[in-house]
Amino acid sequence: MALPPSSSASSLSAASAQPTPLHLHLTSRAPGRLPLLPFSRAALPPPLRARIPRTNLPAAPGTPLHRALPPPPSASASSSSSSSSIAGGGFGSDEADDGHNHHGGDGGGGGEGGGDDGGHNDHGGEGGGDESPGDARGEALFVLAQLGRKLDTLPSDLAAAIESGRIGGDIVSRFSELEANGFIKWLLQFEGFRERLLADELFLTKLGIECVIGLVAKTAAELQKRGDNFFKEIEVVISDVVMAIVADVMLVYLPAPTIGLKPPLARNASAIANFFSSCPDNAFQIALAGRSFTLVQRLGAFVRNAAKLLAVGTTASFIGTSVTNTVLKAKAAVNKDLEDEVVEIPVVQTSVAYGVYMAISSNLRYQLLAGVIEQRILEPLLHNQKLLLSAMSFIVRTGNTFLGSLLWIDYARWIGVQKAHDHEEA
Repeated sequence: MALPPSSSASSLSAASAQPTPLHLHLTSRAPGRLPLLPFSRAALPPPLRARIPRTNLPAAPGTPLHRALPPPPSASASSSSSSSSIAGGGFGSDEADDGHNHHGGDGGGGGEGGGDDGGHNDHGGEGGGDESPGDARGEALFVLAQLGRKLDTLPSDLAAAIESGRIGGDIVSRFSELEANGFIKWLLQFEGFRERLLADELFLTKLGIECVIGLVAKTAAELQKRGDNFFKEIEVVISDVVMAIVADVMLVYLPAPTIGLKPPLARNASAIANFFSSCPDNAFQIALAGRSFTLVQRLGAFVRNAAKLLAVGTTASFIGTSVTNTVLKAKAAVNKDLEDEVVEIPVVQTSVAYGVYMAISSNLRYQLLAGVIEQRILEPLLHNQKLLLSAMSFIVRTGNTFLGSLLWIDYARWIGVQKAHDHEEA
């Protein structure tokens, strides 16, 4: 920078009276690393950036309405200083962007509410807050608002699952659809049916299918296995059919896939109780979004259902054999000639044997049927064809029941609780 030369005193006085224009001469430099500044960058004020809130354009006729994004929290504060923000916005680094969105970019890549709305999304999740469309809780509350319902109108366990983000808007929509049927609405009052109906809308259809084929397939299997001795061993046949009808309901109910609505256990619960509480109801079921099951937890599901089916099978067999023995005694009382032919069925041994059979064979077959064949294979293929899906479920469940009947007869004879007729043995 150079000053004009002074030639006289008058020029000096004129120079002192008027400000001398300054000229800035910039020298070109080869691109390279910038020299170190003589002062610390920490002393610089953080740069301000202008944020332009999104506006919702009017939708064309027939276009579905979407929820409007909330206005940015810092819009009012930044509007007064927008001119200075634009002037200084390009100086500095990305680390000074309000110190909030370090990894999220525009909403973290998962939703629309993170970066644009000034949210505090530090890890790039599914949006910037609870109201993000990508968040399960936000979706559920949004669907609930569309239905014109409040959270306190739902069952307490369902409302708690929504608040904790364990279920999304699809489950809320399904709950509303199921309530349209009066009988199903009554069943939804019970926690067990509620968990199963929300996980599988065809649960009642499958339950009815199992009850119908339980009688037909069981009788057909008995006829094929016993052959000409079917009527000679009719008492044992009746016992087997009664046991099947009583147990079929629980064989569908217990291994059915469910959604997790159960509240957490108390803090003083044992480690075993906490473990089985974390296990799914079906060892092969698909986990909902936000949940996952380890191999140990899926094995735990098999063990837990085995214990329940052991109790159910033993009780069902006890009822069935007791009824059969009662019928036999009444038959012998009416026809004295049959007293020598009537042989009572061992109640205790048969009941325990049937309980063990259900805990192992039936447990494994029905969990594979519900969790693999139906939920993972048939449902994705025939999701929009409910009638065909029901027909396929009928076919595979009929085959499963028939196979189970054959296996039970062989197992009962193998352990000695049933014996083949003398003509067959010969």
